[in-house]
Amino acid sequence: MSFGGSVPAARLPDWIRARRLQLGELHGIKSRMRAGGLNTVCEEARCPNRSECFSRGTATFLINGRTCTRNCAYCSIAHGRPVALDPGEPDELVRAATEMGLKHVVITSVDRDDLSDGGAAAFVECIRRLRDLPSSPTVEVLTPDFRGQMSAVDAIIAARPDVYNHNVETVPRLYREVRRSGRYQWALDVLARVAERDTAILRKSGMMVGLGEEPDEVVAVLENLARAGCQVVTIGQYLRPTTAQVAVKRYWRPEEFAALEAEGTRLGLDVFAGPFVRSSYRAEEAFIRAHGSTASAAG
Repeated sequence: MSFGGSVPAARLPDWIRARRLQLGELHGIKSRMRAGGLNTVCEEARCPNRSECFSRGTATFLINGRTCTRNCAYCSIAHGRPVALDPGEPDELVRAATEMGLKHVVITSVDRDDLSDGGAAAFVECIRRLRDLPSSPTVEVLTPDFRGQMSAVDAIIAARPDVYNHNVETVPRLYREVRRSGRYQWALDVLARVAERDTAILRKSGMMVGLGEEPDEVVAVLENLARAGCQVVTIGQYLRPTTAQVAVKRYWRPEEFAALEAEGTRLGLDVFAGPFVRSSYRAEEAFIRAHGSTASAAG
């Protein structure tokens, strides 16, 4: 496997500049979200793929409000003291998913360390409401780490989402710098818990590169994820949302992302890697591809 030839962070490479955000395509989905008082992580985190995903009629719903109790150095989601939970949020999410005709629904959340269950109950309620639909979509959750509280993870497992996603985000060495309130071991423990309790649930994780990690550190994370029972991993280039977040240290080349995908194959993982890959980007396609390969392996 070959890495190297990185691009200095001071110069935006061609493969990053080529992406253009088409704001006109955002209007329809944004209007529907606003009408129901819903939020999307696509907008709150300033995802570079949001115009493409919105134009395809897909979005990742952000529940438990829009204010995070943590302040990670790479994230642009608002942080501070959250307001009380909106009891009507699950109903609005289900209504929006129905009106949009979604076949695969992704649900994520801000960190809610102020709540005894970290906000797990809202995930459970949303899953249950979606399961009650006449034509139930597949459901993917992207949860916080719940500060290692396994009872919160167990509650969501019991609701049986099709995909349980929890991102490691970065390599262990950089946690103190960029993910101050998180713990690398908590992330692995969440995924291992899902693998232990219900193997029918697809386990997924994701991380960013460009924060100062070394290639061998990324490979070590992939090895740790494989041992924890993870099956799908997304790896994308960190892009600084605003000047308030930590700066990009370097840009990984497309061929380096290809090398990471090859390394994932060696480890038995289904790795989606590329400059604009994000944990929820084309999530339905990732689910279908991974679910198909899992079924084949089981047969």
